[in-house]
Amino acid sequence: MRGLPLPFRIGTTSYIIPDDILPNVRYLAGLVDDVELVLFEAEHGGGNLPPPGVVEELSALASTCGLSFTVHLPLGLELGDAGDFGQRSVASARRVIARMRPLVPRAYVVHLCGKELVGGERSGVHVGRSREDALERWCRQSAWALELLAEEAGSPELLAVENLEGYPPNFIEPVLERVPVSRCVDVGHLWLDGHDPLPYLRWGLPRTRVVHIHGIAERDHQSLAHIPRAHLDTVTRFLLESRFSGVLTIEVFSERDLRQSLETLYEVLKTTGGVWEGV
Repeated sequence: MRGLPLPFRIGTTSYIIPDDILPNVRYLAGLVDDVELVLFEAEHGGGNLPPPGVVEELSALASTCGLSFTVHLPLGLELGDAGDFGQRSVASARRVIARMRPLVPRAYVVHLCGKELVGGERSGVHVGRSREDALERWCRQSAWALELLAEEAGSPELLAVENLEGYPPNFIEPVLERVPVSRCVDVGHLWLDGHDPLPYLRWGLPRTRVVHIHGIAERDHQSLAHIPRAHLDTVTRFLLESRFSGVLTIEVFSERDLRQSLETLYEVLKTTGGVWEGV
C-alpha cells in the first residue's frame, strides 16, 4: 500500500507482531506510511514507554524509511477527573508526550472518559441540576487538562480527541468548543454503536487529523474484511473526495488482520474509479 497516490497516509498500530515496539516498527516499515504507537505507563513501574535510546532508533528508522508516527496516549487516564487521579493522569500524559516529542508525531490521540456522566440515573448520577453541574465540572477539568497537554506537545492541534464506543457521538463537543484541539474520528466505534459515520465525518473533518478504522466481528478492532464492502466504500470514497490529508489508521492488532485489511482496502480503492487518480 505504500507509495500509492493517496491524499492521506495509511497506518496501523505498533502491536502487529508479538514483540516490542521497535521490532514492530521495523516490520511495518515496508507496509504502511504511519505507525500508531500504542503506549501505557504504569504508575509504579512497568509500562511500555520506550527509553530515550529506543526513541532515537525509532526516529532514525522513520527518517530512513519515510515513516511517520501518531502516539496513542495511555488508556485509563481520567483527564476529566478533578481529583488526585485527574492530576496524576495529566502528569502521566505529559511524561509520555515529552518522551515521544523527538519523533515529531502527527498527532497525540487522547481519550476523554466520563462514563459516570452517560446514562443519567442508570450510571448513578442524579438527573437535573446535579448532573448539569457534574458535566460542567468534567468539561472544565477536561479543557484544563488539554491545555496543559497542548503546552507540552507544542500546539493544541497536535492533540486529537477520539470519540469512544458507548458514548453519544457528540459527547466531547462541549470540550472541543473550549479548546482548539483536533479530532480523531474512530469510524469503527461508530459502526460498533450502530451510527452512520458519514454525518460525523462531514461535521468533524475540518478538525480531523486521524481517522481510525477497524472491522466488527465478535468484537471491534478486527479485520476490515468483516465490514460490508458498501460501508467501507462509502467512508473511503468520502475521504478521497474530501482530500483528507491526515492519517487513516487501520486499528488492528495481528498480522492476519492487518494483511486482510490492507487487501480489502486496496480492493475498495480500486472501485473508486476516477476518485483516486492512478488506480
